[in-house]
Amino acid sequence: MALDELNSQARQASAERAWSAISRFYENCKKKIPGKKEYPKFPKDCRSVEYKSTGWKLADDRKSITFTDKKGIGKLKIKGTRDLHFYQVSQLKRVRLVKRADGVYVQFCINVDRKENTAPTGNTIGLDVGLKEYYTDSNGVTVENPKFLKKCERTLKRSHRRVSKKVKGSKNRGKARQILGKHYLQISRQRKDHAVKLARCVVQSNDLIAYEDLRIKNMVQNHCLAKSINDASWYQFRVGLEYFAKAFKRRNGCGKSAIH
Repeated sequence: MALDELNSQARQASAERAWSAISRFYENCKKKIPGKKEYPKFPKDCRSVEYKSTGWKLADDRKSITFTDKKGIGKLKIKGTRDLHFYQVSQLKRVRLVKRADGVYVQFCINVDRKENTAPTGNTIGLDVGLKEYYTDSNGVTVENPKFLKKCERTLKRSHRRVSKKVKGSKNRGKARQILGKHYLQISRQRKDHAVKLARCVVQSNDLIAYEDLRIKNMVQNHCLAKSINDASWYQFRVGLEYFAKAFKRRNGCGKSAIH
């Protein structure tokens, strides 16, 4: 991608992301966080580009967006469930183009205040995540682990075999790789959807949530359990708990600390 073809603010956003990765690396070194730390690696081919307030123009009917820089992206039709008519153009702070296995997506960063009016429940809960059950709470209630990767293993093996049988560099191999990528993307979305919905339900039903501070990076070094641990997606569940705890003004505790 030629840099002079991109909008100036898009280049600034790319530089900001690179500097953020570098500064986070040095901060982790200063904090003496355990584990292996490596200098950030930047891919040659970037699958996303981010625009700020210039370089794009949204149609009045909100059904298309035109990119006005010299890259030649041009006009794109917008399909989705989010209705942009509820927001003014001034509220759209950033626009990001992301290429994924099943197509190209346009992401809008919108400046709005989220307000969640919920009454206190008076309930407290402790969570213990696991592999057989997704988690067991302090009341003895268990939630089944969906095991999305295990359910799709046969499909993934079949897709991997089809890719390996194709000639490298051929169009058929490219199509097979795209199909394989769609399968992995579907699993990733299923994990995130399950973790986020479950976290929201837990936070809405309790005023205080306590859970264990797991070092997942160290746990996956056990090769017998690494696949199952990654499939459980505990980290996304924890991120969801922390996010909704702030949105619903609940208290969530990890380890020995508790934060608002």
